[in-house]
Amino acid sequence: MGIGQKWLIKGQELHVDTPLIMGILNVTPDSFSDGGKFVDPSTALEKALEMLSSGATIIDVGGESTRPGSKPVTAQEEISRVIPIIEKLASQSGALISIDTQKAAVARAALEAGAHIVNDVSGGRNDAAMFALVQESRAGFILMHMLGTPETMQHAPVYGKVLEDVIHFFNESVHAATNSGIDMDQIILDPGIGFGKTLTDNLVLMGNLGVLKELGRPLLLGASRKSFIGMIDDSTPDQRLGGSLAAVISAYQQGVRLFRVHDVAETRQVLDIFTAIQKHSD
Repeated sequence: MGIGQKWLIKGQELHVDTPLIMGILNVTPDSFSDGGKFVDPSTALEKALEMLSSGATIIDVGGESTRPGSKPVTAQEEISRVIPIIEKLASQSGALISIDTQKAAVARAALEAGAHIVNDVSGGRNDAAMFALVQESRAGFILMHMLGTPETMQHAPVYGKVLEDVIHFFNESVHAATNSGIDMDQIILDPGIGFGKTLTDNLVLMGNLGVLKELGRPLLLGASRKSFIGMIDDSTPDQRLGGSLAAVISAYQQGVRLFRVHDVAETRQVLDIFTAIQKHSD
């Protein structure tokens, strides 16, 4: 097993050496692609079970939109949105459940309701209590890079050199997390495609994922239906399946094995077919 391919999640050991799919389940009224579709817990559960049957290993539940320009909601509002579906999903499936939140109070409620992973788009910077919670719960932790906040991140983001800046951020954040008692093997790194990045920034990061792999932890790519695709071909979110799959294959070729996506069945198929072809190449 290569370096950094073990992910510790609440006492479980997940091996990230074959492609794993994280299905996106936004129980929000205002997410950029599917806002409002899954606010009802029964509808959300049906969608989650469909994604699991289509090949997802993890369901990522989010109760606060992080689209560019979005405004934060209170922890209580977020909790009221996510806990009913997490409880239902935990009781009716053996799925790994991720909570997509920047707030430790929300993450704690979700973990107590049956979640296993904290997916924090702020990389632990938004809430000083987050690292302590992850350490105490031994949850899996997805540490993402973002410049600014969702509300401000696309207001003319500027880097010295985006790849070097993201590497510096990861080095500092991983150091802070492990100093707080989080095991290195609990951590997954997400370069945060679309979070405070220009089109060129996104393409540079996606073209150099192999460099980020050298940091020693598995990477998660979340490029599904993102606006960079529309910047290239003028497509709307519901027209970006092809672009999303292109990003998945490019990332897979660079060593990424975790993919956060809306279109689970199509992603599973493209990965299965691509890897089958690869096994027979000279």
